Amino acid sequence: MQTKIYLAGGMNDSNWQKEVIDSFKEVNKKNEKGEFVFYNPREHMLTESREYTIWDLFYVRKCDILFAYMQKENPSGFGLTLEVGYAKALDKPIILVDEKSEDPIFKKHFKIVRESASLVFNNLNDGILYLKNFKNGIVML
Repeated sequence: MQTKIYLAGGMNDSNWQKEVIDSFKEVNKKNEKGEFVFYNPREHMLTESREYTIWDLFYVRKCDILFAYMQKENPSGFGLTLEVGYAKALDKPIILVDEKSEDPIFKKHFKIVRESASLVFNNLNDGILYLKNFKNGIVML
């Protein structure tokens, strides 16, 4: 059984999505079809908000886990907030990496998103490590 993961977060130059996907290459080699499938909004190349919003919400609905990354450099996080809220409404597990709440003003307004998440990590590596421990919907620690 494959675990489908939606990657929610900024689309800046860091290309953090590639870092997450690349960290699963060894895990996926063990299984011909791959144990993890990633829905990466960076790859759809849509530029019209109406079009990419439909794509994003469709794949949030299809995913097993929403992996959300709020980078310090993310200017707003509005898209991530929508995706987390929708995943919460669908009762999806939400793994949130929040680097931006070190700023007290941002933290105050982002608190509702943090509280909607199933788990919150302070850095990308910890979030990836936890995500790697998922296998067929069961956490393997």
